[in-house]
Amino acid sequence: MKKLAIYLLAFFSFSASAFDEFLITDIRIVGLQRVSIGSIFTAIPVNVGDTMNQNKVAEISRALFSTGQFNDIQIGKDGNSLIISILERPSISSIELDGNKALKSEDLLKGLEGAGIAQGQVYKRSTLNGMKSELVRQYASQGRYGAGVEIETIDKPRNTIELKIIIDEGESAKIKKVNIIGNKLFSDEDLMSSFELKEGKWYSFLSNKNKYSKEKLEGDIESLESFYLDRGYLKFSIESSQVSVSKDKKDIYITLSISEGEQYVIDDVTVIGEMPLDEKIFSPVIESQKNQIYSQAQITQIEEYFVNLLGNEGYTFAEVSGNPEISQDENRVSLFFLVQPGNRTYARKIIFSGNYLTNDEVLRREMRQFEGAWASDNLIEASKVRLERLGYFKEVNVETIPVPGTEDQVDIEFTVEEESTSSIGGSIGYSDFGMNIGLNLADNNFLGTGNRLNLGINKSIYQESYNISFFDPYFTIDGVSRGYSVYYRKTDYGEFNVANYLTNSMGGGVQFGYPISDTQRIGLNLNIDNTDIDPGSLPAREIADFLSSEGTVFDVFKAQAVWSRITLNRGMFPTYGSSTDIMFQATIPGSDLTYFKTNIRQKFYRPLGFANLVFGFDGELGLIDAYGDTKVTPFFENFYSGGPRSLRGFESNTLGPRVTPAPCYEFDPVTGECPLIIDTDFDGIPDSIAQNPYGYQQLRDPIGGNFLVEGSLQLIFKLPMIEDQRSMRSAFFLDFGNVFSTDCQDYQINCFEPSIEDLRYSIGVGVTWITGFGPMSFSFSQPFNDGPFDRTEEFQFTIGQVF
Repeated sequence: MKKLAIYLLAFFSFSASAFDEFLITDIRIVGLQRVSIGSIFTAIPVNVGDTMNQNKVAEISRALFSTGQFNDIQIGKDGNSLIISILERPSISSIELDGNKALKSEDLLKGLEGAGIAQGQVYKRSTLNGMKSELVRQYASQGRYGAGVEIETIDKPRNTIELKIIIDEGESAKIKKVNIIGNKLFSDEDLMSSFELKEGKWYSFLSNKNKYSKEKLEGDIESLESFYLDRGYLKFSIESSQVSVSKDKKDIYITLSISEGEQYVIDDVTVIGEMPLDEKIFSPVIESQKNQIYSQAQITQIEEYFVNLLGNEGYTFAEVSGNPEISQDENRVSLFFLVQPGNRTYARKIIFSGNYLTNDEVLRREMRQFEGAWASDNLIEASKVRLERLGYFKEVNVETIPVPGTEDQVDIEFTVEEESTSSIGGSIGYSDFGMNIGLNLADNNFLGTGNRLNLGINKSIYQESYNISFFDPYFTIDGVSRGYSVYYRKTDYGEFNVANYLTNSMGGGVQFGYPISDTQRIGLNLNIDNTDIDPGSLPAREIADFLSSEGTVFDVFKAQAVWSRITLNRGMFPTYGSSTDIMFQATIPGSDLTYFKTNIRQKFYRPLGFANLVFGFDGELGLIDAYGDTKVTPFFENFYSGGPRSLRGFESNTLGPRVTPAPCYEFDPVTGECPLIIDTDFDGIPDSIAQNPYGYQQLRDPIGGNFLVEGSLQLIFKLPMIEDQRSMRSAFFLDFGNVFSTDCQDYQINCFEPSIEDLRYSIGVGVTWITGFGPMSFSFSQPFNDGPFDRTEEFQFTIGQVF
């Protein structure tokens, strides 16, 4: 009616001032601010050179008003010039939301856009009511029935306005009662056990499951249908679903009316359509379903089984659907699996994208699917897993793309998201011995070649070291690896939380590895070490006895055999699979000492199936022992335990057996010297024994042990409000372990053999974050069952180590 009045006004306005028909020599548009003149000329049905008459007035007005851009239009003439005066409607320059916390701004704006209200759209006063209704609808779908919306408009330049939306979200209505009507075979508790929505309990604030959401209700209805279909009730149906709100809009009552129907048993199973595979391959699966209670979940699994079976043989786009046919006479059902294999496809190209730092060759050598061979789902997935295990990529995705113009070719594209493989690793801490700082530069993907390079120049109060190592995982095209390492290290163990002695060592080695399967490798390493030991003025009894027997300088040649098996789904932050490493090392002829070392490490991860929780286990066992001419295990090869890299909650290297202060001759208070008693007289009694003045302090110093037990149970969880979970891991943990001695001597006063009672424990929470400097790890833990000389440390922080 309003538009008709405007049309008539424009018509009579033109009639009053117009002459008879005239030839348009010019068209002028008056009042434009935001709308382009081109869009006006496109919309109007006249051009220069046309004859203008009164009938054209309504046509021009109708065309311009239909664009929705204008509030008023007036048409006149000036000589033979057509004058069109317009009043534009304002456009929305921006929409500002205030007060929304329960719903994200982007979700609200997306809903408004779906209702035709968005930045850049034409503003109409009538849209305000639609805007309010849409926002209230979105909050009502989340159970916030008391939400209120106020809208302010602010005029802006160039005929635009800013919309400021003030939202009062109100309280979320709580589910007071869920009623299921019509169930006779199963209890309400059984039916609602898998519901996401729950009736309110005193502890409901911990999970918010008693807060209503339309999407959650739809999901619970699907869960209820699946419950019955998986138990053979093919004719189950939801008769109705009702949601009622209390007068104060705080409580919600949900009522579901159902019809259970009868239970059906599978009578016969038939495969129809085009099945290119031998029936012997899948017949055991088909036969196993006969006379079984119908289960929709089982049918879906069989469909996936057929699709995977066909996909592994090159039928990449196969489709399989299981269809039940109900018998009219009795509660039995026949199953028909319709197989549509499609064409057998071959991999034309394997394409990589996103690897801006890593060479294509590094990715291609991990492929188990080859170009020119038929496309196999298993081989494509195995290739994806191998890329994830490299540890170079935050995420790996794969897509099979049909080649245009062909029916039997596909391109396989792997898209990766790289993450930093270079790291600055170290530790920062403070103890009774002062500040400890360590630094190491490492690149696990050196120059994008997949080779590993480590350079270390470390100086601290306890150690000065220089090392370089290089590892090529594909020294040969078959995956034989080779590595080299050279090092020099000078360590003051007295400043390293352990027994007081110094070592000056240097050495090097070469390593070879050979793949025996996609998940297993064996390796052989050869090393040479030269170690010079300075026991200091008052060494412990264990150190003094060993050096008296074996000397202080040792050249040692070592051979090491390694076996590893890895089925982890990712190289960094795995969530599924396991890894096992077994190492055996022994000195070989020509060495000054003879001893062996063996080590077993096991990691295991498995999703728990709820709340995105993952169970993790990391355990290690180690043993060192002497053989041949060497009677005692070299103390400087001992295992140590404690610290963020082994047993959190304890200071680094502070667990295990302690040293025994050695007796000495008369102590000289001026020089501080007190020569140790190594030899005794004819009767075995030393002369003029003096008490070691540092004996009590030495009692606290760990000497390590030749038997290591360490383990960690982890409950891995996702941190809230962290979008990129691939770069951060958080876990509750229970760490346990210690080091022991299997050969305690009679004179040792604080040595203990392997015993469950002497295990140390800590419980806490840890977070690791992958940064440009490498992994940063934080942990807060509470140790327990600690001994009188153990040193605890509740908060720990490291760089370059993943928990």
